Amino acid sequence: MSSRAEGDATPVRSRRSPRGERPVVAVTGAASGLGAALAERLAQREDVAKVVGLDSRRGVVPGVTWRVLDICDPALAGRLGNVDTVVHLSVDTSVDAADRTHSRNVRAAQTVLTAAAAAGVRRAVLCTSAMVYGALADNPVPLDDDAPLRAVPDGGLLSDWLEIERLARQAPLTHPGLQVTVLRPATVVGPGVDSVLTRHFEAPRLLVVRDSRPCWQFCHVDDLVSALELAALGGVSGDVTVGCEGWLGQDEVELLSGMRRIELPAAVAFGTAERLYRLGVIPAPASDLQYVVHPWVVSSRRLREAGWLPTYDNTTVLGVLLEQASGHHAVAARRVGKRDATIGAGAAVAVVGTAALVRIARRRRRG
Repeated sequence: MSSRAEGDATPVRSRRSPRGERPVVAVTGAASGLGAALAERLAQREDVAKVVGLDSRRGVVPGVTWRVLDICDPALAGRLGNVDTVVHLSVDTSVDAADRTHSRNVRAAQTVLTAAAAAGVRRAVLCTSAMVYGALADNPVPLDDDAPLRAVPDGGLLSDWLEIERLARQAPLTHPGLQVTVLRPATVVGPGVDSVLTRHFEAPRLLVVRDSRPCWQFCHVDDLVSALELAALGGVSGDVTVGCEGWLGQDEVELLSGMRRIELPAAVAFGTAERLYRLGVIPAPASDLQYVVHPWVVSSRRLREAGWLPTYDNTTVLGVLLEQASGHHAVAARRVGKRDATIGAGAAVAVVGTAALVRIARRRRRG
């Protein structure tokens, strides 16, 4: 991994620091998950002066200076004194959290960017998703880092990411001294990662829309951390995609996984998903189904030009994903019991949908 970050990354040179001085890097969400992994990596580097962990609770990563606060609190600016770079990873990506609000993720990103500018921080690094490019039948394979963002807001997590992207574009215009780098990973896989796309592999069968051409590309969390590390140290900037080399076709995925498919016409698949989402039966909007139907493979061009290479390939990451999916059972991103799952994907969706309609009808009669 030395070719990616250990030797090639150029330390940030802050406006407040003499040329060549080691940078101070702050990480939001540093107490757990992706933030903790990045904080640990940075704390081990001799060319980083200090790592500041920002979170609502104190973490356990050694070598980190902890500052406990609500990331949405404007007082954050006062906690960024002498910081050269802030990496914002305090984002709620949970699938099932009913209390997750769109405004929280957006407000946190806005607060971090505003506070960074007020404190004189030179660089901000954000992480969204390659889903912002949209999954469309006419997408080039792969998409370049500078490809237009064609995803449509859906009221879910994708809407958060698109709004964070807008804030990232606006920030350097509003705050000319602030440089903003945005990382856009492919489907992230690794310990603790739970998403609509990883749950696709918890189903008893893989849903395939007739006449589609799925292209599966993954990003192991370790590779994402190394890319964030490189960005934090100024080794790459701008809009940056992150993913394994190449992609897997649907037939390859089925061969490697041993999973069978259930094939449906587009109108049936999307129509059913939309109805179940409106009823609150499944957690993901019907538009998320596009991402298992149409390609959205990314090139990681800017990272590769900076010397970064992924440690994992798509085949290996698929194996990791299947191992993590073992013991879980999901239909249309909704986790269910083993008995429901063994009914079969199509039948289970029908059962869940019918049960929801019956419950709604009963509530209406009682009202």
